[in-house]
Formats: sequence, C-alpha cells, structure tokens
Amino acid sequence: MKKGLLLLIALFCISPARSQVLISLIFGDKLNSPFLEFGLDGGVNFSTISGLESSGTNVGFNLGFYFDIRSKKNPAWMINTGVIVKSPMGAHGIPVYSLNDVNLDNTFAGGSVNREIRYFNVPVLIKYQFKNNIYLKTGPQLGLLAKAFDEFTKEVDKDDVTYKKNIRDQIRVIDAGVALGVGYHMNVGNGLNITVQYYYGLVPVMKGDGPDVYNRSLYVTAGLPIGKGKAAQKRAEKEAELNKVILPEDEEPKK
Repeated sequence: MKKGLLLLIALFCISPARSQVLISLIFGDKLNSPFLEFGLDGGVNFSTISGLESSGTNVGFNLGFYFDIRSKKNPAWMINTGVIVKSPMGAHGIPVYSLNDVNLDNTFAGGSVNREIRYFNVPVLIKYQFKNNIYLKTGPQLGLLAKAFDEFTKEVDKDDVTYKKNIRDQIRVIDAGVALGVGYHMNVGNGLNITVQYYYGLVPVMKGDGPDVYNRSLYVTAGLPIGKGKAAQKRAEKEAELNKVILPEDEEPKK
C-alpha cells in the first residue's frame, strides 16, 4: 500500500494531465476498501480575485483525484482530501497596464487583460454524510503555485491579437484558505458525487507592498469512484472462500 501511494505521487509529479488515466487503471481497486474511497473528480470553477479591479469571473476547468477516509466508529464522518492537479484561478477583464514597450502599449491600448493563476490545490476537509446521501464538508485548502500569466487581448481588424506575460515571480508560491462544500452521493452504479464548493483565500495573492488581494473560487464538480465495484467483488469472493466448507473426500455428508 505504501509503495502504491509513493508511485501515485510520482506519476502526478511526472505527468499531471495523463496520470489520471494511469492511476485509474493501476490503482483503482487497490485504493478502495469499506473505509476508503478513491476516485477522480473534475468540473468547472468560477474564480475572481477580491480587491482587484476587474469586470468579470474567470472560468476554468479543474481535474484531480480524491480520497474519502471514513471513520470506523461512525462511517458518516470522514476526511476528504486529494489533489486538484488542474485548478486555474484568476480574474477576467483587468484594465490594461503598461508593458514598458511602446509598440505593445499602443497595440493593446483599449483592450483587456485576463489573469490566470494555476495551482496544485490540496484540500483537507471534514466531511459528514447524512442518511439521505447529502453531505457537507469544510476545512483548510493549500495551494502550490504552478504557473501565472496575464493575457492581453485586443481586437484589430476583426481579429483577436493576444500577448501573454509571465507574472509567476509576482505571485506568492503558497496560497491558503478555507473551503466549504455541499453535495450529493448518488446510489446509481458505484456512486457519483456531485459537489458545489466555495474557496475563500486568506493569503494575499501578490507579492510586494501593493494592496492585498485574495483568491475566491466556486467549484462545481463530479467525482467518480474508480475500482470501487471491483474492490467490493474481490472482498466478496475472498469472504466466500473463507466461509466455504470443504468436506474430506472419504467423508460423506450426514443425512
């Protein structure tokens, strides 16, 4: 089990996008038990940066994996964690600022800027599931910066002209805040999880002495357990094997 978790982490470090499928195939049934559910989740998130002048919400797609670790004393309580590997945040419609280049400044004058900040996010949430399969969860979420850029856009002769500026060195490497979510665990199949979750950042996004601004994001996701059915089938087969009574060949069943 320990070797499996180490390989799981290594796969995500090497190739985050493709590793989702590899993990599903390799670890699905091994990472599921009566008190542990492993799965993949993904969806859409709507992000803003509080305190930053902008005209709208940045829409992005998120993808990751999760673990639900149930309490053995009360299975309604669990720890919900994992890694949101693809999780863009940011803001839409930031006013254009100088790029310290006359040609670029002239080109994008009157345009707009979309800011995108990509993190590897790790939520560590307390989750409670009611008997009607509705659940609530809340707790801290930590983020590790991956990429950050401002995309300048301007329509010129009915064509969009864009320019990306790398701003990673202006963004704090660590983000942290509180997440609060509500969802429903379906009984169909292996149990799809539908969740609406809000993230409230508590660490200033930008470095420097400017005004503090913070990440805000609303997630709408679907989580699919991987290998849960296969793991349950293996457990059932093992229990049946243990409970099976084999009579000696020379002993006849009693009438």
